[in-house]
Amino acid sequence: MQIKDFATKYQIQADTIRYYEKENILTPKRRENGYREYNEECEKQLQFIIVLKQLGFTIKEIQQLLQLRDQPISTECNVSTVSLLGEKIISLEENIQFYQKALQVVHKIKDLIDEDKYVRNQGVIEELMLGFFKDTQARRIR
Repeated sequence: MQIKDFATKYQIQADTIRYYEKENILTPKRRENGYREYNEECEKQLQFIIVLKQLGFTIKEIQQLLQLRDQPISTECNVSTVSLLGEKIISLEENIQFYQKALQVVHKIKDLIDEDKYVRNQGVIEELMLGFFKDTQARRIR
């Protein structure tokens, strides 16, 4: 399938697909006329990329995983993969904690505003927002 159909099928921009190719994480075959041909293997690659992007993996991390995947199985390769995944687990757990806290704050603010209580609770709302801001800044510094 050609790039337009491939992009449409996966609801992403053709430029994104070209970027993935430029970064060597998507490798379509080339026809004699130079057009890219996206086959079943490309679909598997793109699905893998999409899942990893949804999990918060960067392009660089995806490149590393693909390089490790393509190496012969070895202890060194296994250690590298486990290390990379361990770092991502820590990052995901931190994000989960952040979003749980954010959700709590938003629920509290909603309750404080509900039924025209904003004016009465304006100070508390500002304190909650300021506290959450400080938490996010501390998180960014780490």
